[in-house]
Amino acid sequence: MDIRRALPQDFRELLHCLKMRSKYAVLLVFVVGLVIIEKENNFISRVSDKLKQSPQALPDANGTEAIPTPPENGSLASLQELDAAFSQMRSHLRNITMQLMGDEDPGPRRHVLLMATTRTGSSFVGEFFNQQGSIFYLFEPLWHIERAVSFEMGGANAVGSALVYRDVLKQLFLCDLYILESFISPAPEGHLTPFMFRRGSSRSLCEEPVCTPSSKKVFEKYHCKNRRCGPLNITLAAEACRRKQHVALKTVRVRQLEFLQPLVEDPRLDVRIIQLVRDPRAVLASRIVAFSGKYETWKKWASEGEAPLQEEEVQRLRGNCESIRLAAELGLRRPGWLRGRYMLVRYEDVARAPLQKAEEMYRFAGLPLTPQVEDWIGKNTQAPHDGSGVYSTRKNSSEQFEKWRFSIPFKLAQVVQDACAPAMRLFGYKLASSPAALANRSFSLLEEAQPSWVT
Repeated sequence: MDIRRALPQDFRELLHCLKMRSKYAVLLVFVVGLVIIEKENNFISRVSDKLKQSPQALPDANGTEAIPTPPENGSLASLQELDAAFSQMRSHLRNITMQLMGDEDPGPRRHVLLMATTRTGSSFVGEFFNQQGSIFYLFEPLWHIERAVSFEMGGANAVGSALVYRDVLKQLFLCDLYILESFISPAPEGHLTPFMFRRGSSRSLCEEPVCTPSSKKVFEKYHCKNRRCGPLNITLAAEACRRKQHVALKTVRVRQLEFLQPLVEDPRLDVRIIQLVRDPRAVLASRIVAFSGKYETWKKWASEGEAPLQEEEVQRLRGNCESIRLAAELGLRRPGWLRGRYMLVRYEDVARAPLQKAEEMYRFAGLPLTPQVEDWIGKNTQAPHDGSGVYSTRKNSSEQFEKWRFSIPFKLAQVVQDACAPAMRLFGYKLASSPAALANRSFSLLEEAQPSWVT
């Protein structure tokens, strides 16, 4: 057993040596591996020889030798256990060798939070992390919490929602996906659920072994896009999360950045927060299309002008803009707990130069940008036509990000400018003084991004 106890130390020394001399990494792995295998073979051979001798009885008192008997079952089981351990050692060695021959060391475990609001392009930007094979990515897991727990805007309820959201995010970053079972409706049975919101938008939930055989008898409200999978096994998903090197979450339900301080300061985590913003005039234009029923008042007022726009609607718009602005101002002030952990990104900058912004975000997060991510960006930002669905992530991004200017009535743009002027000034969005200025292609409504937005 001394050999088996020594094995972990051998591997620690091996890995340390490989990191110091990466040029000879693969060669050293095979050489040391052969040494370990040889030691295992010799050890098993010695144990096997002893097991063959042990069943023989000692000579009796009159000097007569006993007849040899077959080995006991316990001895055979011990030999089988050693053989299994030997096979496991070879498997570990092969896995380490494959890792060293592949991509470079991904470094410490990172936790990325993409923080946005609806219709800001967060689904598109989230794919930058979803396409990276070593990242466990979840799309809007807080949707379930919002559906299960009712919070009203402002006051103590807003604080309560922020605290619940923060605590759930912490558990998800720690790969405790069971936390969602208290909020998913209908409740999972045996840790199985076909109701995980937008499961197909998280590649990690549609890969093997999380993708189990499908069942025709089970209705799946949210299913994987490119393959048939059975109901989500939350246990398998949690195990997959722990196997991945990093974790990234996308949410449009967290507004108050200050409540995330305990999350950022948790010694078990290495959190990087990316706040994504977009021109609020473009956001409103997109929401009117995506959530048409909720914006009937806005559309009637813009087209007919008879029924006055309700002040409650304007106040809600102003409150949303202010919460985004306050969060960004806190991040840009660089308090000690956020220093090096907050980045402000405008969707318009991503749309104009997606690969460049992806590189900046990955560099900020301390992650390697893989060829798979680059390929996805190339294929999904040069589409000849915009995606047909309102949730599509396949777009000609360099052409579509200002289309809202030619569809939104100027009177609606004015309402947004009046309500959101402080936030627009902070993020570098210019105000349009007339319908002609709004629709003038040669007049840019976007100022240059500030280097200080990356902390």
